[in-house]
Amino acid sequence: MRLAGPLRVLVVLVTVGLTWILAGTMLGSDGGFVRLRQLLNTPDEDPTPMPRSRRFRCGLPMPCPEKHFAFRIVSGAANVIGPKICLDDKILMSSVKNNVGRGLNIALVNGVTGELLETRSFDMWAGGTVGAPVTFPLIADPLG
Repeated sequence: MRLAGPLRVLVVLVTVGLTWILAGTMLGSDGGFVRLRQLLNTPDEDPTPMPRSRRFRCGLPMPCPEKHFAFRIVSGAANVIGPKICLDDKILMSSVKNNVGRGLNIALVNGVTGELLETRSFDMWAGGTVGAPVTFPLIADPLG
């Protein structure tokens, strides 16, 4: 009886199987390994779902306190991706709205209601607006 041949085949199959499991674990893919877990689990065990990340206003990682505005300013990337300004889940300025430009982008917002009053962009690279006055209308304090 020659046991060397079947023993070699068995060692190769075990090695390939362990390599498959190790690679799947390290790469993060479950692949066919999920079916093996389902066979080994008892029927009363339900797999726990992945927790969903909560989304707060303007995509912030934490909620803002009451009576506060959530805002997020995202800078652009050269001339490929334009900047974005978000206030309370409303996009005030973005390249999709076509109201951003090269240089300094400013959005004037009512501090009480959060209403967008005016948007402007100043091309600081051209050099013509260095001495230009930036005038926005003054808003009277409605509380005082």
